[in-house]
Amino acid sequence: MDYFTLSVVFSFFSTLAYIITISGRRDPQLPPGPFPFPIIGNLLKLGNKPHCSLATLSKSYGPLMSLKLGSRTTIVVSSPDIAKEFFQTHDHSFSSRTIPDTARVADHKNYSMVWLPAEDHWRRLRKISKEYLFSVQRLDASELLRKEKIKELLDHVSQCCTNETAVNIGGIAFTTSLNILSNFMFSLDLIKYDSASSQEFKEAVWGVMEVSGEPNIADFFPILRRFDPQGLVRRGNIHGKKIMTIIDSIIDRRLQTRSRSSFDSVASKNNDVLDLLLNVNQKDESEFSRNDMRHLLYAFFIAGTDTTSSTLEWAMAELIRNPEKLEAARSEVIKHIGKNRSMVQESDISQLPYLQAVIKETFRLHPPAPFLVPHQAIHDVKIKGFMVPKNAQILCNVWAMGRDPKIWLSPEIFMPERFLGIKIDYKGQDFGLIPFGAGRRMCPGLNLAHRELHIILGSLIQKFDWNLEGNMRGQDLDMSEKFGLTLQRNVQLKAIPVRL
Repeated sequence: MDYFTLSVVFSFFSTLAYIITISGRRDPQLPPGPFPFPIIGNLLKLGNKPHCSLATLSKSYGPLMSLKLGSRTTIVVSSPDIAKEFFQTHDHSFSSRTIPDTARVADHKNYSMVWLPAEDHWRRLRKISKEYLFSVQRLDASELLRKEKIKELLDHVSQCCTNETAVNIGGIAFTTSLNILSNFMFSLDLIKYDSASSQEFKEAVWGVMEVSGEPNIADFFPILRRFDPQGLVRRGNIHGKKIMTIIDSIIDRRLQTRSRSSFDSVASKNNDVLDLLLNVNQKDESEFSRNDMRHLLYAFFIAGTDTTSSTLEWAMAELIRNPEKLEAARSEVIKHIGKNRSMVQESDISQLPYLQAVIKETFRLHPPAPFLVPHQAIHDVKIKGFMVPKNAQILCNVWAMGRDPKIWLSPEIFMPERFLGIKIDYKGQDFGLIPFGAGRRMCPGLNLAHRELHIILGSLIQKFDWNLEGNMRGQDLDMSEKFGLTLQRNVQLKAIPVRL
């Protein structure tokens, strides 16, 4: 090899080594974290259960940690005091969103309150949601329809009891929560418990959640987004368009009904969310368009069904696995309302502290969204002496916070008693327990979920005992997790109801 060729080869490898060194170098202003590999950064550290992997890493690098996930700088928060800094002290600075590639499904990112920046239009949508969907007055006025849907749930379980057939707990909880939402919004059921012909909407919702929960290489390397390398957006659009088509057909039918009748008679008949939103839309299309309405409804169906049903499934699994806790919860319900009343009512919730503690303990151990919905820094912010740079992704590992022995005694044990006699709730002020988030981007559906979870769980344990299939013992129940858009059980919970 001549001198010129040797010089060229040496220069090439020297340049390559320099690029690799520079791309892997950590910014000393960032919070501590593992050394990133060139190009891929710390992606190999995530594994198939990122919430567990990052919890382990935080034990080495601390509760404020930085990683490089592909080309994205990511800050991981794993303690209540630092979460409070981010979502209370500097709430506005971290009120933006990291938008995943799958948010392009059905063009959702351009209209959804979930992904829009916290600016004027987002504030209008938030105000409309608070006033017309989730105000105390609206929830109180719709209590009867929730009672009707839960009665249908109990009738279905009762029939399974007569037939001695196992119940898919997550499945029936999903159907119930979806129909509660669809009646609240549209005054109609979208699915039935035993009807295969009514499963299209349910399967479409599940399809969107499945692609949204799958790790997507385009999120780590945004340059690849135009190619959709895993086909997730293409697959998601199939399901998303089905949901939008169904929503559009319901809106069109309601508009036809309103045009044929005087509005007063229609309002007195329905008086549901759709009528209220149509009033807002027709008052000022520029303030609240049809697309705003479609995507608002779409977002609540996606966010408001799987989170509730997965929490109920985890709560039932923990109670079946811990029969003494199940008996304590059931005894409290029966003592308060008796065996003969058909179901727990929303007015009972405040009088059932142990049932409330069961829900809190379930949220602590099994938060529906282990990282919440990722936030993004609007500008550079100093936190605890470190720089959180503009556009950094913020992951709040509420799963890790719920299992931190510095915060909770015996954190791996299901122990609802830890919440008795102390004032801790999950409404965004106690940062050790924030499954719905905190600050201005906190989940607006919290109050509806709170009501649903208590009355469904309370009614299921009041009326029935539950045996696992094949005489399996509760302590042998598989409690492993599957990471996705929500934290699912790895094995579906199926149990045979026994009438009490």
